Amino acid sequence: MAVNLKYRRILLKLSGEGLMGPKESGLDPNTVDRICTEIADVHALGAQVCLVIGAGNIFRGMAGTAIGIERTSADYMGMLATVMNALAVQSVLEGKAVPSRVQSAIPMATVCEPYIRRRAMRHMEKGRVVIFAAGTGNPFFTTDTAAALRAVEMDCDALLKGTQVDGVYDVDPKITESAHRFDRLSYNDVITRDLRVMDTSAIALARENRVPILVFSIHNPGVLSEVVHGQGTYTLIED
Repeated sequence: MAVNLKYRRILLKLSGEGLMGPKESGLDPNTVDRICTEIADVHALGAQVCLVIGAGNIFRGMAGTAIGIERTSADYMGMLATVMNALAVQSVLEGKAVPSRVQSAIPMATVCEPYIRRRAMRHMEKGRVVIFAAGTGNPFFTTDTAAALRAVEMDCDALLKGTQVDGVYDVDPKITESAHRFDRLSYNDVITRDLRVMDTSAIALARENRVPILVFSIHNPGVLSEVVHGQGTYTLIED
C-alpha cells in the first residue's frame, strides 16, 4: 500500500521534447532511461501510474500544416508518432521489471491494445503502468487535453506535468532572467493570465472535475518521487 503518498494514482504527462535530451529530435537513450527510472521508483513506492506522451520530438501537427499538409492529416501523423514514443517507454520500463501496457486511442491491434477504460483501470489496479497513446484519437485536440481527459477517466488523484522548467512562470524563464515562478495558481489564473502551461480545454476539463495539476521539471533527478509525496519544487494548479 502507498500509505505515505499524497497522490496515490497519478497521470504523468510527458512532452516529446522531454525525451530528446540534448538532441534536436528523436529519442535520447540516456534521457529516456533516466525518466523511466524515475517512473520505476514511484511505481516501487506503490503508486498507480499512467502516462500520456506527446510527440514533438518526432512530428508536430501544426508544423506539418506549415509545409502544406492538411491539418487533419497532420494531426493524425502526430498521433501515430505518440505511439512510437509510447512503445519506446514501455520497452525501457519493462527492461526495469516494471510491467506496462500501451493503449492507443487509434486501434492498431498488432502493436498495442485499444483504449478501453475498464481494462486500463484493471491494469493499474494490478500494478501495471498504462501508457495512453494517440492522444484523444481526434484531430484538433492536443496531448495536454488527452492527459486531462485520461486523468479524469482514470479517477487520478493528480495530473503531473513534467516540463523543461521547474514550474509555471509569468514569462519564459529561459529568455527572461527576472521571470517569476508561481508556487500555486487557480485554474482561472492560468486561463485569464494566458500562462499557456497547458491549453485552455485541458485546464477547463481539470477544473470541472477538480483534478489538481502539478507542474515540475522532469529533468531534476528524484523529483517525481518528491512530487507524489507533495514535496519538492513544483507549481500546484487547483481551485
